[in-house]
Amino acid sequence: MTTTALPARNQAPRQTRPAGRLNWLAGYALVAPPLAVMLVLIFFPALEAVVRTLTIVNDAPAPTSITFANYVTYFSNPVERANFGFTVWVTLVTVAGLFCVGLPLALYLRFSNSRLAAAVQVLALFPLFVPGIILAFALIRFLGPRGTLQTALDVVGIKGYVTPYLRPSGIIIGLIWDHIPFTVLVLTAGLRQIEDALIESARDVGASFSSIFTQIVLPLMQRPALIVFCLNVIGVFGAFTLPYLLGPAQPQMLGVSMQHTYADYLDKTAAETQAVLSFVVCATVGVLYVRTIAKRSNER
Repeated sequence: MTTTALPARNQAPRQTRPAGRLNWLAGYALVAPPLAVMLVLIFFPALEAVVRTLTIVNDAPAPTSITFANYVTYFSNPVERANFGFTVWVTLVTVAGLFCVGLPLALYLRFSNSRLAAAVQVLALFPLFVPGIILAFALIRFLGPRGTLQTALDVVGIKGYVTPYLRPSGIIIGLIWDHIPFTVLVLTAGLRQIEDALIESARDVGASFSSIFTQIVLPLMQRPALIVFCLNVIGVFGAFTLPYLLGPAQPQMLGVSMQHTYADYLDKTAAETQAVLSFVVCATVGVLYVRTIAKRSNER
């Protein structure tokens, strides 16, 4: 009788260890270039700006001890306080408006298969392909004084039109129009993760549309909605082109205020202080976004 030698139990792990180590090294090698770019172009400049604003006051030739004098000076200025509060207010109102516009569109696109839904989707994504500066001048021609809208209202006999151009409402309208595509895309993708069988089961037991929306759709939409909130806050808070072209001379959003402080008043320290404040606000919201994404990855 012949016997067949069985392979040793410890041979398989010895063969997989080199392959696993190579995969580990290959993974880090692929991640290293973009990580290096982020460190050199984002994190190191941001860290330098934070250090400078905490150690150098009024462009002093040599750094001193850690001080918050630059930030105390910034918030002691009523104009700068108004700009910061105005930026926060415009950001919150714009994000709220984006949800008011984007969520109904996303619901319609998710639960409708008509040709009209396809046309609505094209219109909702159209701003994605329009540069911001072109959008700004188009809104000026349409909403501005003696623009298309005012001319049309005059033709039908409606008077008293007040243009949003060079007003806070002009910034909000422009930013909402500019961020609609991203909002609709993310919310629609989140809604498509809700299975049709779940909706049909609720309808079979007699659930109304409001009950389905509040008890099924909204709870399952919390994560996509949080992603939309975080990324829209970051994008709106740091906006420059639309606030610069559509907004009032005062108050100003922080992006516009930084440009005037640096270029017109040649106050580099004050401009960098505003930049650090913007970075802190956006980084705080970014942490919430990263936690949301990481939690989603861990649940898979």
